[in-house]
Amino acid sequence: MKALLYILPFFAGVAMTIQAGVNSQLRTILNHPLLAAFISFITGTVALGLLLLFSRKAIPSLKVYGTIDWYNLTGGLLGAFFVMVVILTVREIGTANLFALVIAGQFLTALVFDHYGLIGFRVNPVSVQKIIGVLLIVTGAYLINKK
Repeated sequence: MKALLYILPFFAGVAMTIQAGVNSQLRTILNHPLLAAFISFITGTVALGLLLLFSRKAIPSLKVYGTIDWYNLTGGLLGAFFVMVVILTVREIGTANLFALVIAGQFLTALVFDHYGLIGFRVNPVSVQKIIGVLLIVTGAYLINKK
């Protein structure tokens, strides 16, 4: 079962690359990037709604929703930002360039968030090895994007 924890993120990366392509094609067909992103989120919302309907996990009481901090509700906004950026840039810069930059941004942010234990992450201090690894990733993103 632990292997699944390593395999699933890999396939999530595959799915993100495919999603970039299909959303870019949708943008081209519709000639409207915002509408393409909206349709992408509608289909995702419907899929999640169906999964929720068939889930055996109990829905929290209304009282629980009052305890949610405002920033815990920004995940959808961040997802919308990500999808819009992909839709607006992937055709112009290419998939490899786009995801090299996305991954570099993810690693730099993850390094800071892990080091300080921000937004509920477990503290995982920065080390020289991690800094070198992230610098190699950022350098790789630069080299992939260099013309």
